[in-house]
Amino acid sequence: MRSPIPLTKIIILANVLVVAVAVVVLLVLPPASEPPGAARPGTAGSSPSPPSANPSPGPGLPSAELPPPITASAEFARQVKANEAGAVPILMYHRITRKRLASIDRTPAQVRGELEKLARGGYVPVTAREFATGRMDIPAGKHPVVLTFDDGHPSHFALEADGSPAKDTAVGIIYQVAVKYPGFRPVATFWVNRYPFGLRERKDQERAVRWLVARGFEVANHTWSHPHLPRLSKKKVTEQVARVERLLKRLGVPPSETLALPFGAMPRKRSTVQRGKWDGVSYRFKGVFLAGAEPSVSPFVKDHDWRAIQRIQSNGKKGECRKWCSQYWLGWLDKHPRERYTADGDPDRISIPRGLRGNIRADRRQKINAY
Repeated sequence: MRSPIPLTKIIILANVLVVAVAVVVLLVLPPASEPPGAARPGTAGSSPSPPSANPSPGPGLPSAELPPPITASAEFARQVKANEAGAVPILMYHRITRKRLASIDRTPAQVRGELEKLARGGYVPVTAREFATGRMDIPAGKHPVVLTFDDGHPSHFALEADGSPAKDTAVGIIYQVAVKYPGFRPVATFWVNRYPFGLRERKDQERAVRWLVARGFEVANHTWSHPHLPRLSKKKVTEQVARVERLLKRLGVPPSETLALPFGAMPRKRSTVQRGKWDGVSYRFKGVFLAGAEPSVSPFVKDHDWRAIQRIQSNGKKGECRKWCSQYWLGWLDKHPRERYTADGDPDRISIPRGLRGNIRADRRQKINAY
């Protein structure tokens, strides 16, 4: 697949700008607060049970389960215009607030509007883990999108008194869109720090993350205190990552397979955020994610680098976002459908136009279904 990157140097500069803006913004953000009217996820109810392998949404909530897979022939792949070597938008969200206090904030209406537009455009959410491991088993003719939420802010997840997700939180909005558009799968990735969703009590943290994992959401590693990793020693970087892994294990969450870098900034020794060990806690990731500023290439192509996966900041087209944020890139993909990842519905094949055979990684070539 031809890369959607028009100029590599411009994209690198864009990534630096996104990181710089994030650093400044997060330094001046006010303390986290709870969504109005929402109860803490752990304030009531019975003890949590271990996460289920099969997501169980609970009463009144859409399921994250996908329809049964199919066997895609070359002719079928041609009919649905499958291109599993295409680009995948990985959207990056931070706080969701009724009134934006920083450029990276989004209002509930903005998030809801963007997700509804994705649903109408044939996008189906997958988690960052599913992307990184190449398990984007969505229906034929659909396009994967990864919804990622950084920092574990209270606006991402909270429960109402009746146990349902708070209306204007990320989880609440995702479920609302899934109800309105049944093909829109209710999953996302939440990369958390030391206080997931602003919760201080261990029992509340445990109930929150288990509630999410049991329903198909991913809760994974965003470092302990969100530091600027290039300033830290190798030992300190390893500690930052391992402490979150230890916390998540105590909360009953499986080991993280993905990591989002704070500010999208790589440490001086890149391998420290790929695998490591500190105080008896080990970690090994399958995907390390940056902070911007373009769609990611397919995990099946040669250009894919799991150690530095691109994301797109959710935002409009003003200022530094003129050509680097979600409104621009989602529009670009709509105008260039041949560059976008389109699924074949078959998890055992990688369906692509015949001219893209040479783009597929050597370890995936036995699965090629070219037309």
